[in-house]
Amino acid sequence: MELTGAEIVVQSLKDEGVEHIFGYPGGAALHIYDAFYQQDDIKHILARHEQGATHAADGYARASGKPGVVLVTSGPGVTNTITGIATAYMDSIPLVVLTAQVPTNLIGDDAFQEVDTVGITRPCVKHNFLVRNVADLALTIKKAFYLAGSGRPGPVVVDIPKDVTAAKTTYRYPKSVKIRSYAPVKRGHSKQIAKAVALLLDARRPVIYSGGGIIHATAATQLTALVQTLGFPCTQTLMGLGALPAADPHFLGMLGMHGTYEANMAMHGSDVILAVGARFDDRVTGDLSKFSPGARIIHVDIDPSSIGKNVPVEIPIVGDAAAVLEQMLDILGKKDRKVDEPVLEQWWKQIKAWRDVDSLAYDRDSKLIKPQFVIQKLCEVTEGDAYVTSDVGQHQMWAAQYYSFNKPRRWINSGGLGTMGFGLPAAVGVQMAFPNAPVACVTGEASIMMCLQELSTCSQYGLPIKVINLNNRYMGMVRQWQEFFYDRRYSHTYMDSLPDFVQLAQSFGHTGILIEKPGDVEGALREAFAAREKLVFLDFITDQTENVYPMISAGAGHNEMQLNPADSGATSQERELA
Repeated sequence: MELTGAEIVVQSLKDEGVEHIFGYPGGAALHIYDAFYQQDDIKHILARHEQGATHAADGYARASGKPGVVLVTSGPGVTNTITGIATAYMDSIPLVVLTAQVPTNLIGDDAFQEVDTVGITRPCVKHNFLVRNVADLALTIKKAFYLAGSGRPGPVVVDIPKDVTAAKTTYRYPKSVKIRSYAPVKRGHSKQIAKAVALLLDARRPVIYSGGGIIHATAATQLTALVQTLGFPCTQTLMGLGALPAADPHFLGMLGMHGTYEANMAMHGSDVILAVGARFDDRVTGDLSKFSPGARIIHVDIDPSSIGKNVPVEIPIVGDAAAVLEQMLDILGKKDRKVDEPVLEQWWKQIKAWRDVDSLAYDRDSKLIKPQFVIQKLCEVTEGDAYVTSDVGQHQMWAAQYYSFNKPRRWINSGGLGTMGFGLPAAVGVQMAFPNAPVACVTGEASIMMCLQELSTCSQYGLPIKVINLNNRYMGMVRQWQEFFYDRRYSHTYMDSLPDFVQLAQSFGHTGILIEKPGDVEGALREAFAAREKLVFLDFITDQTENVYPMISAGAGHNEMQLNPADSGATSQERELA
């Protein structure tokens, strides 16, 4: 059938199985928006800012496992998406971003609302396309979805000039595509995997270190099986939480700058590390020269460029995490030789001693609301089964530390880019993907102001998100660093002109609750989650002086942690930065 380019965009998305698209209209995109008006199969969610639309699609993708789809106009429509695209790129999130462009004959003429979309987005996308011929449009969209979701996922931009959306051609949507020079490996090399299994069985102080790649590969089941088969301790990155249930006794907690004492000490003392879907970033390793000095490393990743990039690796394995872990489990099932249980027991004895240092201790008798307490009560009230999005800062770390994630894809946050403003629009995307699920956005008074306009989107679509605002009247994480490293010179971190968040929420048609006493925390949370049809904004006035512990300072090793002075189990040496 012969269709216009705009109709091809819509029909291609239908044939791709897309159910939701997040966007904001504008002149260059009007042909496409007119085509959307004439169909009901795909639901368009109107954000209030293109950054919000991109974060919403990102949250949708993280929670559902499906590529998120964005549609924006040219010029400022495109530039407003850049933060959202970069956020997805850093965390390997599959997005297809459709951007309208000025007509092809005006490209390069500095036309109204023209920007070089391909040039601007090139550093923060997996790939991008400029479609100059309507005959190439359907194939290009198919390629975009294939690239976004395969291998190491990521955002793909398709830039479509307005005249291309008006032109007509015969429509054929390919069932599959092949791209020369792009052939992601699924299964790992069998000899490398056999060597890895042998090394694991020889280990005396092993640690399994898993990251967001486990989530992307839908490999949580395989990871859990491997951990339980071997009986090894397992730690997870910020992006990997939930892949191994927090309730599993083998779980050491999150590692890294704000990771648990036992996770970081186990990594430092290990002799063999199996890293799966993790990239040894600086927030995990601390000072690389001090990182796991006695460890031999097995590194599994779908992206060969990530292996050995930051730390020397003894056994590299390129492949899909689920496939590689299945191969490992298969070898272990056929081997007569097993783990040396007495040796492993001694390792667990040492780990227990580290666990006995309660690195997540805080003052539970405080007369002020402690943010850690709010997160623990949130976990209790939701029975650990909510989808939790967060913004970036102290509240993000407390959510990661104190909410027990027992399932993958329940923890939705910006890890690599650290994007303030991500939490609320991401919650929009999650709630659209799972309309009947409890969704909580953990935020702070500085972060929520970044994309506050999306409260209007929540009102339009009746999204019953619960906003957990840990309000300490500071840019908390920046203030913490200024306290520790800048002699308490709090330069431009105090939020001294905040709105009344309760009234602000009410002005958008939502419910607002102010909570100022610890004794009111649980009741307010239960009241909010009982309101299944409403967005409830909970403004918790928390202790301004509270810091995130443990903490590894810049330049310190991952075994050189500062612990909370409230922890009576820590020695004075353990409380000090090395």
